[in-house]
Amino acid sequence: MSEEHNHSACEKHCHCIRINDLGVKFGKDVILEDVNLHMHCGELTVVIGPNGAGKSTLLRAILGEIEHEGTIDLKETSTGNQSEMRIGYVPQSLNIEREIPITVYDLFASFISRTPVWLFKSKKLYNKIYEQLKIFSVEDCIDKQVGKLSGGQLQRVMLSIAITPMPNLLILDEPVSGIDENGVRDFYRIVNELKTKYDLSILLVSHDLHLVKKYADKVILIDKTILAQGTPDEVYKNESFREIFGE
Repeated sequence: MSEEHNHSACEKHCHCIRINDLGVKFGKDVILEDVNLHMHCGELTVVIGPNGAGKSTLLRAILGEIEHEGTIDLKETSTGNQSEMRIGYVPQSLNIEREIPITVYDLFASFISRTPVWLFKSKKLYNKIYEQLKIFSVEDCIDKQVGKLSGGQLQRVMLSIAITPMPNLLILDEPVSGIDENGVRDFYRIVNELKTKYDLSILLVSHDLHLVKKYADKVILIDKTILAQGTPDEVYKNESFREIFGE
């Protein structure tokens, strides 16, 4: 994908996200090096690569959870202001015991309210959470125990939390692992609606090459560094892709 294409896309949309010369080391081990990546609003960028390629490490670096070399610039195109950017995140899994007495309301409120949720249940907050859950058609889960939700329901609840308040960048780490085929199709439909309706930039890690080819706007192939990036067709025809995946 050319710089001219990227530049014109950034002119059109609300912000640019540039990752410049990013590198991560754990001791003497190089996990990532010389990662340069450019994303913009309204686009689904999917990261693929073999096991141990550094996909989740890349996400953790963007989230600021681990030290890294290089810079990550998230800037509004109109103001150049970096502080206004928000990142939403849905992890690969939540380790929640099935019997733990935490409801969806409790979980959601703990993320967005400064008031301890066990003190009292705010009707205003309850209604706000209900409306956010409604975006993903899981409003009927608001009083259910989190541990009793299906994989698809929990995924939608976590998406609801991740976009409250609405971020500029939404990061999803293997979001459909453990979800059935219908749930996977529903998930990608929802992601497509999110990026279009809210002009969201979405960065997703996935191992499902068929779905990536079908839904991604841009694909990043990494194995410690970026080996190829562009449209799904461009990356899937790349020699590095064929060497890794044998396709």
